[in-house]
Amino acid sequence: MNVIRFSDLCASGQARDKRVFIRADLNVPQDDAGHITEDTRIRASVPCIQMALQAGAAVMVTSHLGRPTEGEFKPEDSLAPVAKRLGELLGRDVPLVSNWVDGVTIAPGQVVLLENCRLNVGEKKNKEELARKLAALCDIFVHDAFGTAHRAEGTTYGIAQYAPVACAGPLLAAEIDAITQALANPKRPLAAIVAGSKVSTKLTILQSLAKNVDQLIVGGGIANTFMLAAGLKIGKSLAEPDLLGEATAVIAAMKARGAEVPIPTDVVVAKTFAIDAPATVKKATEVDDDDLILDIGPETAARLATQLKAAGTIVWNGPVGVFEFPAFENGTKVIAQAIAESSAFSIAGGGDTLAAIAKYGIEKQVGYISTGGGAFLEVLEGKTLPAFEILARRASEQ
Repeated sequence: MNVIRFSDLCASGQARDKRVFIRADLNVPQDDAGHITEDTRIRASVPCIQMALQAGAAVMVTSHLGRPTEGEFKPEDSLAPVAKRLGELLGRDVPLVSNWVDGVTIAPGQVVLLENCRLNVGEKKNKEELARKLAALCDIFVHDAFGTAHRAEGTTYGIAQYAPVACAGPLLAAEIDAITQALANPKRPLAAIVAGSKVSTKLTILQSLAKNVDQLIVGGGIANTFMLAAGLKIGKSLAEPDLLGEATAVIAAMKARGAEVPIPTDVVVAKTFAIDAPATVKKATEVDDDDLILDIGPETAARLATQLKAAGTIVWNGPVGVFEFPAFENGTKVIAQAIAESSAFSIAGGGDTLAAIAKYGIEKQVGYISTGGGAFLEVLEGKTLPAFEILARRASEQ
């Protein structure tokens, strides 16, 4: 995918004395008192801001925070705590500017944070009047918020249409590169792990990947539906019997290409869904009517681990069992360790997946950890994200 990269503009001196507008993702969790409880996204946004400052630009940064009502400011919607934390990380004061749409006064070498962009009327629906005003604020627009790349809003799409230059920041560029490496030009075999509670939420992803991957490993409630499709009993486990036809079609599509959806040969079951429920390992053919399948069994986990270690590329979205419960975490743990030990290029995304990566301490062994939940899933579905589309279009016009 051909996009203009902000790093290239900075390296060639094209950002000097320019007004640079960075759309970051600073949507961090806060407690009831408004204190930031986890600042990963703020820290991840710092390299782009520093790059712009070092290049001699006048830097404006904005983000959404929460779900505010357009045109109605409430104190809890303010980016004030973010401005404070950003200032600490940058080692300088970061003023917070409100009511900024009609103009911002800023000089080269300065950085300001523009108040919650979702307070602006017309942001979510990408109204042209707002988009043109946003574009007039800058000489260079930098999209560096992959988590919002699947939304066509004022600060993610509209401004990119009308700004003199629209480019990808380092975070967004890294996502584009990782996605291209994993899905557009993968080293084979390409293995995808798609797990979660429901087939319905990931059906289009499964259908899209079935056309491209060599192994489609399913886990969680999704695996239960595929086990039903393979003629196995699953007791009272979570599944979607009405989607058996779709699951069967995915299996058939994979088989027609000489690829496979590995069906569990053993599972870990319990009688109740509880952290202290006694766990029993059973053959997949011996599940009782009152059993709940809460993890893949050790035999299945070992077989999948062997496949993953032999893969060229791995895409991971979702834990394969109830990994929050110690008795039912083995499958996810074994898969995580196999990915860590594999020489494959791996890309992982989704909230539960990131939690598993953190739990097992394999951050350094995963090739790329995607920061966008919904955006990552839409890429797996084979969709072209609005942010990618407009940045590629603007690059082709230069």
